[in-house]
Amino acid sequence: MEPADLWPLFGIRVRTPRLELRSVDPDLSLTIAALAAEGIHDPATMPFLFPWTDVESPELERNSLRHFWEQWASVRPESWALSFAVVVDGEVHGLQGCRAADFPTLRTADTGSWLGRRFQGRGTGKEMRAAILHLLFAGLGAEEATTGAFVDNERSLAVTRALGYEPNGTETRLRRDRPGEILRFRMTRASWEARRRDDIEIDGLNDGCLDLLGLS
Repeated sequence: MEPADLWPLFGIRVRTPRLELRSVDPDLSLTIAALAAEGIHDPATMPFLFPWTDVESPELERNSLRHFWEQWASVRPESWALSFAVVVDGEVHGLQGCRAADFPTLRTADTGSWLGRRFQGRGTGKEMRAAILHLLFAGLGAEEATTGAFVDNERSLAVTRALGYEPNGTETRLRRDRPGEILRFRMTRASWEARRRDDIEIDGLNDGCLDLLGLS
């Protein structure tokens, strides 16, 4: 018996010509935790709302595992989060995630991601975001996808703008105990359809997955 036989969400794959998103399972969670410990960003900056990368190894890896365990245990139709390993040429380069509340009714989800520092600057960020948008709109029937980044996270903002998101306001949040401005963006179904790609495939999104997400 495979893990996806009992937890169908583990079987989801999204493939583009350049990479694959693989749903994080217990084995992949260990690989991702180790990659995060290698470094994601300059320690002088903080791209994340919650500064989870500020802790030292091995606590960082342990916290990463706790995050995935809590995420799996918390999946309900009214609230869920999905995480995907970003795999390029058989090697894990980072993590792409999405989360939603009351998705069966609201049909909106928020995305977030990171790449290992040694894999950045290769155009992977845009491709992995395109893949998760395809899953949300083509696979799950989303009507809107949202995202955001601090004003100094230039790479993330460049990806967002390149994919055609619309500005959706700002918010001020604490970042390392200081105020930081986040730029928010939204992608509507109509905007996504206008740019829809025909070279992205979804595998493993079966009735079991839809049932767990409240979409059966």
